Amino acid sequence: MDNKQTLVNTKVQGLNGFDIEDIGDDHLYTGLQTPMKADAFKLSDNKKKERIAILFEEIMDVLGLDLTDDSLKGTPKRVAKMYVEEIFSGLNPKNKPKIALFDNKYQYNQMLVEKNITFYSNCEHHFVPIIGKAHVAYISSGKVIGLSKLNRIVQYYAKRPQVQERLTNQIAEELKAILKTDDVAVIIDAKHLCVSSRGIKDESSATVTSFYGGKFNTPEKIAELQNYLK
Repeated sequence: MDNKQTLVNTKVQGLNGFDIEDIGDDHLYTGLQTPMKADAFKLSDNKKKERIAILFEEIMDVLGLDLTDDSLKGTPKRVAKMYVEEIFSGLNPKNKPKIALFDNKYQYNQMLVEKNITFYSNCEHHFVPIIGKAHVAYISSGKVIGLSKLNRIVQYYAKRPQVQERLTNQIAEELKAILKTDDVAVIIDAKHLCVSSRGIKDESSATVTSFYGGKFNTPEKIAELQNYLK
């Protein structure tokens, strides 16, 4: 084991005494912010795609795949483009959706619920898909947001290596900051392929996480929201 790998293992094992495998399987996460290097955006997107293509080609070669085959020879570049431009595009702040707020001219003061927002993310422990639905609600403090922007916020935070608990809280905190209110709720119901396609291989289970802030954090409002979601 080289010094770099020893350092990684030491850091991971030092995290509340958990072993690396425990962390991966138990979906532990270390904070609200997605772990990023200080120089994460030193390389341009094009440079990142070039390097990822080279590295993924090496992975395929190690696996024993024939990279001269017509079906496989373009795969490294396709994967690189997909990583940077699509499924991990939420890592780059430049892709954060621009949000405009509008006055609540209708004086609608009850909860607004946008439910069944389909998203695709990836588990940061195994880099396999998380597929689910997000339900987002808020009570206006005087401003409202375009409905499509709620979807875009969900997609932005989903398009990065994720842990569902972090994803739930990141969406909620973003909405609180934009809408200038604590009256926000987020519920996510998702299927993790790291559970269904490997490890325990349980195809029937799903994971539900929730955030209830401000006025939503009462039994009455939770029950009202749950009724809407039915």
